[in-house]
Amino acid sequence: MSIPMSSMSEEKIAEFLAEQRFAVVGTNRRDGPPQLTPVWYLHENGKIYISVLLNGAKARNLRRDPRIALCIAGSCPDARSVMVYGEVEFMDGSEARAQDINWKITRRYYESDEAALEYFKQATDNFVIVTITPARILAEDYNN
Repeated sequence: MSIPMSSMSEEKIAEFLAEQRFAVVGTNRRDGPPQLTPVWYLHENGKIYISVLLNGAKARNLRRDPRIALCIAGSCPDARSVMVYGEVEFMDGSEARAQDINWKITRRYYESDEAALEYFKQATDNFVIVTITPARILAEDYNN
């Protein structure tokens, strides 16, 4: 039995990424399998932003090899997925723009400013913003 699928338009991809979802990020380890990590993200102006620890494994991996892959999937029964491949640039966490993006990332995963602010106060030290410029996007909708 063949499963029908259809690609998603750019508009549908943007709508899908705007919803509150987790992305699974894949970075290349020096040796061994890729490191996979679920992360919060922000999709804005054609780029995807994630916040990572300044000296964490993802940051170390990406400094050595800036290639990255992300998979954002719908929850059952939503059978859509978007896979993004590209390279990253780092934005120092002390920069005003980085602080703004980090707040936007945090805020989108909380129901209120107050709850987001509690987390944000604890999570703003020692981070960098990773900016992903997609080189390739694969998006499928299996809901048809």
